[in-house]
Amino acid sequence: MIHILLVDDHRIVREGLASMLSTQADLRVVGDAATGREALASLQRLQPDIVLLDLEMPDLDGVAVLEQMQATGFTARVIVLTAYGTEERILDAVRAGARGYLLKSAGMDEVIRAVRVVAAGGSLLEPSVTARLLGSMERLLKGSQSAEVLTEREREILTLIARGLSNKAIGEQLHLAERTIKFHATVIFRKLGVANRAEATARALRDHLIQL
Repeated sequence: MIHILLVDDHRIVREGLASMLSTQADLRVVGDAATGREALASLQRLQPDIVLLDLEMPDLDGVAVLEQMQATGFTARVIVLTAYGTEERILDAVRAGARGYLLKSAGMDEVIRAVRVVAAGGSLLEPSVTARLLGSMERLLKGSQSAEVLTEREREILTLIARGLSNKAIGEQLHLAERTIKFHATVIFRKLGVANRAEATARALRDHLIQL
């Protein structure tokens, strides 16, 4: 039996998914949550196998929930189910640990298949999502080290690095674990081709990647 937690700020979406998934003998919805913080509390209490997670929610968005899950060691596998399919959001979610990414236009059979594939240890991205992700990765592999390479979250963290804040202080300000900030900083340094905070700050200011 695959135990599923539904996370979406729209009640009608949660109820629709629960009704759809309940038609399958091997799937069981064990709970739902309307906000990011509710999702984290439910994860602790219910210990689901799969989380169907929206990205746009009150308090913590889906990517922040993924980051918190990674930082606190939750083992549930996450499938993003959202109306948003921009390259930046896809990359943010995948980097933060999402194992699947579907748009809300997906059919019932696609959602059910994604749940089973991800529960079995695989990954599944909707074809249109895969195309956008590959396009973004191709630009990265071509050595583009411009502002477009950095995600919104990475720009935010880079700005705080440039202001001299420690990883701990940045984490406290953004409500993220210190080791999550350290992970982001490592990715930022790699993207910018720099070795430390001072070089990252100099590069960011030189290329107008951030505004202080």
